[in-house]
Amino acid sequence: MTYTTSKPHTPKTRSAETRPLKTRTRKATALRSALLATALVLLAGQAPARATAPHHGVRGDWLYLTVTRGDSRSSDTRGTLLLCDPPEGHAHAAEACAELAAADGDIDALPPRSVFCPMIYAPVTAHARGEWKGRPVDYSRTFSNACSLAARTGHVFALDS
Repeated sequence: MTYTTSKPHTPKTRSAETRPLKTRTRKATALRSALLATALVLLAGQAPARATAPHHGVRGDWLYLTVTRGDSRSSDTRGTLLLCDPPEGHAHAAEACAELAAADGDIDALPPRSVFCPMIYAPVTAHARGEWKGRPVDYSRTFSNACSLAARTGHVFALDS
């Protein structure tokens, strides 16, 4: 009697180490693309919620105020939420709300103060976004320096004091 031993049957697939490099690269690229697309879809779904977050649940007149010192690439930005019913959330909330009420929420209509500001260029950008008497407010302006900002906008953008 003759006994023969046979080798166990192995499938004709290659392991990851023996696959051609092109196949591994294509699969890795496809996987990366799928992960990137998934991440973008998830982030896009959350972006509108973040953009509208400051006014969520806020009643009455409100403005989200930011002041950026330096050019637009600067990271020196300060911001606060000014609420006017009742005045809060700002170092000078009562004064800022009174000034805005007198100007009917129009920051450009605020009366300028009579002050002398130095002729030093140190740009400051003021931005306000919110709602005043049911109307949307979106204000952005760059001033030559902080003194000019204070002279033109009163207490509204006085975030540091």
